[in-house]
Amino acid sequence: MAEYYYARVSSKEQNMDRQIEAFKAIGANDRYIYCDKQSGKDFDRLNYNLLVGTPETAPLLREGDLLTIYSIDRLGRNYTQIQEQWQYITNVIGADIRVIDMPLLDTSTDNSSIDGRFIADLTLQILAYVAEKERINIKERQKQGIEAAKKNGKKLGRPEVQFPDNWNDIYDQWKAKKFTAVKAMTILGLKKNSFYNLVKRYETEKNIKQKDG
Repeated sequence: MAEYYYARVSSKEQNMDRQIEAFKAIGANDRYIYCDKQSGKDFDRLNYNLLVGTPETAPLLREGDLLTIYSIDRLGRNYTQIQEQWQYITNVIGADIRVIDMPLLDTSTDNSSIDGRFIADLTLQILAYVAEKERINIKERQKQGIEAAKKNGKKLGRPEVQFPDNWNDIYDQWKAKKFTAVKAMTILGLKKNSFYNLVKRYETEKNIKQKDG
């Protein structure tokens, strides 16, 4: 029997150390820890797919193996898919699942009694519902935040690049072919994309003023 561990966070900026430390506290070996930095909205994830397999590849998990996760929302945040994946791992592959922060969700223990199975199934449904509900709430809060920011006149995303103080002089010399675009970028302290975006903005505004004048 092999023991595998799966950790997940939603973005590259988030840290999964807490999950990994919890795994190591119960004896996890680094080589058996698999991690994804990806949303829990579905199960199309590289390392998760290595564990459970795909239509083209066999799963690492085998019958009798144990898969440990820190909490049910680390498995995913889609109510229906969490239950489908749980059944697939336990019934089709024949592996066990253990959820560290919810001891009731541990198929490696004896849950053969009807009461034990009922409690485990009910707990899974509740936690899967809560996980998806939280995902929906997060998206709704993000949407409301964006709408509020727009309403208050706040610009979202990266701040617009501003024209350097010496822009006009350097631009004129560059257009007069006194030096290359690379040298102009160096003098202005701009990257290539920023330089040409400013050129486009400057020339557009200049043309509009000439037409209006």
